[in-house]
Amino acid sequence: MGTGTRGRPLRVLIVDDDFMVAKVHAGFVAALDGFEVAGTASTGADALAAVQRLRPDLVLLDVYLPDMTGLDVLRRLRADGAPVDVVVISAARDVDSIRSALHGGVLHYLVKPFDRQTFETRLREYAALRGELAALEEAGQADVDRVFAGARGGSRPVPVTPKGIAPETLQLVRQALQLAGSDGLSATQCSERTGLARVSARRYLEQLVARQEADVRQRYGTAGRPERRFTLRVPHRSP
Repeated sequence: MGTGTRGRPLRVLIVDDDFMVAKVHAGFVAALDGFEVAGTASTGADALAAVQRLRPDLVLLDVYLPDMTGLDVLRRLRADGAPVDVVVISAARDVDSIRSALHGGVLHYLVKPFDRQTFETRLREYAALRGELAALEEAGQADVDRVFAGARGGSRPVPVTPKGIAPETLQLVRQALQLAGSDGLSATQCSERTGLARVSARRYLEQLVARQEADVRQRYGTAGRPERRFTLRVPHRSP
């Protein structure tokens, strides 16, 4: 596990070939106290170069990259002895990928799609783990057990995506709602901003409501039918 420096934010490198997903994850990281975005990379080669150049504490690593897999990147990092921690964030659900990630010493494996709260919980667990290790000079068995329990994290369930709902498109719609803020979007406006057909935009919006990530309300105008508007829920932050 990378050592870092006490008192400074933990630096995170985000590796994902989807620009929009990387942007969303960067926003999540930047909003968390004690973390900062060191950079982003969209290919395996860029990721390896960025680790050398930026010296991040943590890499959020996708498996599906255009030039090599994220697991290849992980193997290269370990072979090079790079002092960096890795959390895999990917839609890859096959057992071989998960097994390879475990063999590569990842701290966690987040399966897309997931909610923002799960993302933030994993990063907070990572920060707590770093703090725990920094405070230890010599570890007894109880300390070791506590540290490894922290590395494994919790066991929150991964949301199940219905057939026909693409995780990447769901993330695109989620981002559109995030940018819209408290005004929210109608299905028509979401369609215009994402390029989806109106019926598809509505389906994805309703899926976010079903996942309790968004709310829907009726807006009554001066004439005609009321307009349904969707807004992204703001996660509750503990004081």
